[in-house]
This record gives sequence, structure tokens and C-alpha cells, in this order.
Amino acid sequence: MKFSLLAPLAVAGLAAAVTDQASSNARQQKNMMQMQRLMDLKLSSREKLRKDGFFDAGRFKSIKEPQPCVDGKAGEYGCSNIDLLSFLSHEDLGSKTREGNDIWGWSSDDGREFVAAGQTDGTAFAEVLKGGELKYLGRLPTQTEPSTWRDMKVIDGYVYIGSEAEGHGLQIFDMRKLAEVTEPVTFDISKDLTAWFDGFGSSHNIVAHEETKMIYAVGTARDTPCAGGLFMVDVSDPANPTSPGCVSEDGYVHDAQCVIYNGPDEQYLDREICFNYNEDALTIVDVTDKAKPVQISSTPYEGAAYTHQGWLANNENMEYLLLDDELDESDGTNPGEAGHTTTYIVNITSLATPSFTGFYQSPVKSIDHNQYVIDGLTYQANYGSGLRIVDVSSVSEDPTGKAFKEAAFFDCHPEDDAQGGVVEFVGTWSVYPYFKSGVIVLNSIERGLFALKHNAA
Repeated sequence: MKFSLLAPLAVAGLAAAVTDQASSNARQQKNMMQMQRLMDLKLSSREKLRKDGFFDAGRFKSIKEPQPCVDGKAGEYGCSNIDLLSFLSHEDLGSKTREGNDIWGWSSDDGREFVAAGQTDGTAFAEVLKGGELKYLGRLPTQTEPSTWRDMKVIDGYVYIGSEAEGHGLQIFDMRKLAEVTEPVTFDISKDLTAWFDGFGSSHNIVAHEETKMIYAVGTARDTPCAGGLFMVDVSDPANPTSPGCVSEDGYVHDAQCVIYNGPDEQYLDREICFNYNEDALTIVDVTDKAKPVQISSTPYEGAAYTHQGWLANNENMEYLLLDDELDESDGTNPGEAGHTTTYIVNITSLATPSFTGFYQSPVKSIDHNQYVIDGLTYQANYGSGLRIVDVSSVSEDPTGKAFKEAAFFDCHPEDDAQGGVVEFVGTWSVYPYFKSGVIVLNSIERGLFALKHNAA
């Protein structure tokens, strides 16, 4: 009888594969439990706000006249180098629930600036007038039912809206309709949509890549072939969206940024690369071939509690990115001073082997949520501490973050100012800093839509 060495090798290989799969399953189960815990914490904070009357009708009044930042205050709001231009409450933005979430913007060809502001019961639209006054134009109701989570992005004037609401899918609305509005209008979720894509039901976030005309829905159902990973939607024809597939190898993606890569890692030049924030790791994927996406790396880090979102620190050279973790402050896993908002710095000169090089901490306590980087400044939406603008232009020279410094802030949740901030899910949800006018729009959970202006010191 002859014995082959291949048999034990095959058995060993099979055992390793089984072990790897078991490890992956355990990791995904742990992440799912952490995500559910995070959502429960947010819902608990929201319920407390309701009981305390923060969403009551008439609680907050809109502001039409600018309130400059003087001696650390713009009206009732703490500030530094940021003026309040105007404010519209969620009530005056047409919401019955009066609860806010995400935000994005769009500029028309003639320079008019429009805002899509998420709320639990739909999306409100406003125009930023000359001087920064906000004008309410109307709203698009939720496709199915209200939800705490609603997210939107814009490509070529079309806003793409997803939600955690069951069966919501992707609403596609042409924001050019807003240019014709003279009186506030409630748009119809059937006849006024360019299209409704039902290839997925609920989603947690919407990622847009304008250059490739792709929408990536993330945080869809875990028990599907996509496993909550990047759900690809080709919107080159907004009226006829199609899905070329999904990226499921590393499981659930919470948020992402996708770019045409022009960084130092030459083998990926001109490829479409997505930087995914995957609950406990930074995962980098090549999605150039939609039928065969390739995972380049998945990198955990010290301090991880729930990897939430991030952004390239410099689009010109793509050497570093900034990452925020949504539970490290409350869980005490973050390095540095406990409870202070922590931004992690990642060297991505090699996409296959990213390395965490340092961190920056806000001077006040708060939880981070979303950040976007423009010309060396990161615009951070940090829940209770509001908009924090941080100068990160030193990252290439000193990637430890020690030279990062706060350039400005606007705190839209004054209730915790006397305590130096609190680690709770209150205040700011997100910010849109890309208008050419320099107006920054911020969507608050409790209050509404703020139009702000950064006045560099």
C-alpha cells in the first residue's frame, strides 16, 4: 500500500481553512453585537432627549439675522473663529418628528447652493441665500417609515438617499427641481422621484464616488450575500440604476471613501480604491473590476471599539488618512486623555501594509461622528462639541499628530458646556463644508440646520 504526503497536507490545509472561517465568524458575530450595542445607546440617548422635551414643538426658534462670534459666543452658542449666519429649526424644515441626522449639499451650474438635510421622517431641502440665510424649499418624505438613521450623497445634482427603515431602498431625487420652487412643497415619493432602487432594503450609510458614477450602499443586511459590505449601484443613468455586485470579503462596512488612487503605491495608480471603515479595522479594497473586487488589506488598531468613518488627510498625495472610532471615548479604549474625542492617523503609503502612526485629541470631551478634509483642515462633526475645525496640514512632516491644532469651533449643544463636554450621542450629526461661498452647513439632532462661516484668525 502506498501512502501519499498530499493527504495529510490536504487535511492540514482543510483544518486551517476551517479555523480561519471559525475565527472570521466569531469576529463578525462580535462586531454585530457591538453594532447593536451602539445603536441601542443612540436610541437610549434619543429617548432621553424626547423625555426632556428637546423635540417638542416650539422648543427652538429659527434665526435669520447673523450672530457673529464675539468673546467666545455667537448668541447662546460657544464658538471660536466661526460666525452663525442663520438657523432653521427642524420644525420650520417641515418635520413632524423634529429630529435630525445626516446632511449633504449641491451647487447648481449658476452657483446657487442647496442643502439636503436628513430627518427621521424624511429629507428637508433648503437654499443658502447670499449672506448665508437659509430658505426652506420643501421636503421628500421617507420611502417607508421613520428611522433615526438616514444618509444621503449627491452626484451630478441627484441626491441618493438611504435609511435604516425597513424596505426603504435608495431614493433618487433630482435637486434641479428645487431651483423652480417658489413656495415650500412636499414632494411625492412616487411621481417626483427620478427612480427608486429596491435592490437592497435598509442601509446604514450611502457612499458616493462622483468620478465613476457609483453609489456604494453600506451597512445593508448582514444575512445576505453582500454581508453588509459595499453594495454597488451604477448610477451613470440615474433613471435606471443597476448593481454590478458587492464586496463581502471583510463583512459589514460602516462607512467608506472611494477615490481614483494617485498616491505613492505605484501598483495601484489610477485604480478605484475604497477605504472602508469596518467596525474593528481599516479595510482597503480595489473595486476597479466590479465583478472581481480585490481586498488589499484589513488592518486593526490599538484602541478600536467601533471603527466608524474617516477621510484622506491629503487628496493630492494620499499618504495619510484620518480615522474616527465611535465607541472608544465611551469605552475608554482610546489612547490619551479619557473621553476626549480621538482622531487616529494612518500611514497608507503602502496600501497592503497601513500603519497607525499617532492620534489627535480634542480639548473637550465628546464623541466623534463624521469628518471631511479640505486643504489641510478637517471639518469634524463631533456630537456634543459640535463642529471642530482642526489644522492637520502638518501630517506629512509629523504623522504623530502632535502638531495638529484646533483652528475653530462652533458648539451647537450648549447644555453640556459647563461640564467641558459629555460623552453622549447628542448635538451634531454631520457637516457639509464644500460650498464655494464658504458657508458651512451643520445638521443638529435636536435643533435643526445651521449656516456657519469660518473666519480664520
